[in-house]
Amino acid sequence: MKILLTGGSGFIGRNLVEELSGRYQIVAPSSAELNLLDADCVREFLSTGHFDTVVHTATTRSNRRTGAPVDMLDRNCRMYFNLARNSQFFGRMLHLGSGAEYGRAGLPSRVHENYFDTCVPTDPYGFSKYICTKHAETQSNIYVLRLFGVFGKYEAWDVRFISNACARVVKGKPIVIRQDVKFDYLHTSELAGLLTWFIEHNPKQKSYNVCRGEAFTLSRLAEMVAEASGDSPQIIVRNPAMGAEYSGDNSRLMQEMGGYAFRRMSDSVRELYLWYREHQDMIDAQQLTFDDSE
Repeated sequence: MKILLTGGSGFIGRNLVEELSGRYQIVAPSSAELNLLDADCVREFLSTGHFDTVVHTATTRSNRRTGAPVDMLDRNCRMYFNLARNSQFFGRMLHLGSGAEYGRAGLPSRVHENYFDTCVPTDPYGFSKYICTKHAETQSNIYVLRLFGVFGKYEAWDVRFISNACARVVKGKPIVIRQDVKFDYLHTSELAGLLTWFIEHNPKQKSYNVCRGEAFTLSRLAEMVAEASGDSPQIIVRNPAMGAEYSGDNSRLMQEMGGYAFRRMSDSVRELYLWYREHQDMIDAQQLTFDDSE
């Protein structure tokens, strides 16, 4: 099968290229080769590419260090619609959505897909994903895979929690948690495995929570990193109050798939820790101080 994967140089895309290349013919063009913001360029690429599946991972997002770019909403919607408007040229599109499209205010734990459109997200990232999903619901060959937390190698170790914790311990620093919270994290290898099912089967629904369906506190994840290191790094929690849980109900997907063998979270965390220890030269210890201030 021939797969177009957008965002192949990003964190998720880069991992998926590595995980899926042995199984499919993966085409992952750079932004110079395929400018998703250029409607004519996208149409030409798709009309001549003959792709069985488009896996749309490209996105503009923010993090705690950089904040949201002013054109985030425009960019995310434009990339999606430039692809979706040419759906006659590919078999199906798997659009990576986000739990953020449910809206974070008052979000229930283990949120179910039926909660979608209960409210409209107020942040530009969540709103952009919401808009794309509303359109996908009207299309016969576009499906939304809602992600919550995803972690793995190539992640932004300066701000993303699990990678940041690994990098800190590798560099002999304490793990710092600003506020403890439960997150539903999925390892990139598990995402690739679940994505394979969507590529090779005909989903019955238009959108799915693609997650473990199990949430871990950041403090417990920090303990897993510490256990993987074989050391006793200090774990500092700045705010003892528990924050709002961010997790999804994956029963719709699990029932349709017939289940999935998720890895033990501690094994995935250990694998990532060992990867950072092997690649510690890439870690700038001066950039690990983002959460150190009170």
